[in-house]
Amino acid sequence: MTLTTLLIYISIAALSLTALTHFFLRATRNIFMSALQNFAGALFLFSGYVKAIDPLGTAFKMEQYFAEFAATAEGAGAGFLAPVFPWLSNLSVGFSVFMIVLEIMLGLMLIVGARPKLTAGLFFGIVAFFTVLTGFTYLTGYVPAGVNFFAFGDWGPYAESNMKVTDCGCFGDFLKLEPRVSFLKDVFLLVPALFFLLAPGKMHQLFSAGTRAGAVLLTGAIALGYCLSNFVWDIPGQDFRPFKIGTDVAAVKQAEEEAAGSVEVLGYTLTNKQDGSVVEMSTADFLKVYKDYPEADWTYETYSSEPAIEATKISDFEVSDADGNDIVPELLTDPGYTFIIVAYTLKGEPGNWNADYVEKWRDDIQPVVEQAQAAGHTVMAMTKFADDAYLADFSKAVGANYPFYRGDDILLKTIIRSNPGVVLMKQGVIVNKWHHKRLPPFDNIAQKDILAASGQ
Repeated sequence: MTLTTLLIYISIAALSLTALTHFFLRATRNIFMSALQNFAGALFLFSGYVKAIDPLGTAFKMEQYFAEFAATAEGAGAGFLAPVFPWLSNLSVGFSVFMIVLEIMLGLMLIVGARPKLTAGLFFGIVAFFTVLTGFTYLTGYVPAGVNFFAFGDWGPYAESNMKVTDCGCFGDFLKLEPRVSFLKDVFLLVPALFFLLAPGKMHQLFSAGTRAGAVLLTGAIALGYCLSNFVWDIPGQDFRPFKIGTDVAAVKQAEEEAAGSVEVLGYTLTNKQDGSVVEMSTADFLKVYKDYPEADWTYETYSSEPAIEATKISDFEVSDADGNDIVPELLTDPGYTFIIVAYTLKGEPGNWNADYVEKWRDDIQPVVEQAQAAGHTVMAMTKFADDAYLADFSKAVGANYPFYRGDDILLKTIIRSNPGVVLMKQGVIVNKWHHKRLPPFDNIAQKDILAASGQ
């Protein structure tokens, strides 16, 4: 789905709600204002819902922002602010849940007209905040590597590769928006936000004040419970990420690599190092005059054709052993069943591991994978890059007798929203995934996922 298609659906919903409000409930005070209320409310309800499916995804996005803010503050001579952002990053999960629940409640408040002045103020504040956030993300595309954001004189031509955060996460993994599009979307939302702020008295109100308040509070409670259910004790029931159940990772990875290999360089963008002037030309034209653009005076960037298949995180699926060898090709061709314990970080340090975290492995995972090994299945663990001694100490702490492989933590977060979580794979296909608290006994897995898949 594209943003245009989504906005069409939201507009249809808003018009339907406006017709209901005006003709049947006869509650409109200004039909234009009611249409804006219903449009903004429906958009916030949908945006909040798709993020509530995967609150950890929003939290991880916040961590990226906080890391970028810390680096920007440090480079801008405001190093005293830099330590604040790692502290905020540790609270990102709580911020994520709070913002999602608030967004859903605010969406309903707009539609029913609850507390107009408060609703208008909250809506304007949130939209203004996200406009600044997405604007910052978009503008970093003009900031070359090694240049601080606030060194405006050193900005260069826009390049998507300059951005550290490439997606705002406005609609979670359901719909990825380019930062420029996200920024323009938020600028557009400032229009109804200003209308609400300047004329809250023209906003419609449905039902009684008590009914409105009760509906908003009940919706908030349901949203909170739903958010928590999707990471505290289970993984999201809907998975919009590449490594969802049933995905043939081997086939997708091969197709994406072939598509990337077929991309052709169409031309060059040349930037003068002295005056910043930019020249674009096709490859054929560049080859004729390249001597006129010496590398001492010009920087070269190529632009290419679009791949037939857009790359996903599956293209980055690489996990290495202690010697640095990628074990993924062998994993994706293994005809047997492999139980993969995925943990994007191991909590604690050698000799001082987090007791609750170790207990999760010992009580929730170890009994199952030990039986899987006894039944002849392969078991392995994947975690972020760490040295051998670190992994050996943790392995001993949890009583693991299977290998630990190393991978990028962002990749591992994409595979499963549980730390630790378990993925069952066979010949490159993801058979099933479980949160550690929802991991069933091995006999159940064997009956439902292994024997059933084998047709026995």
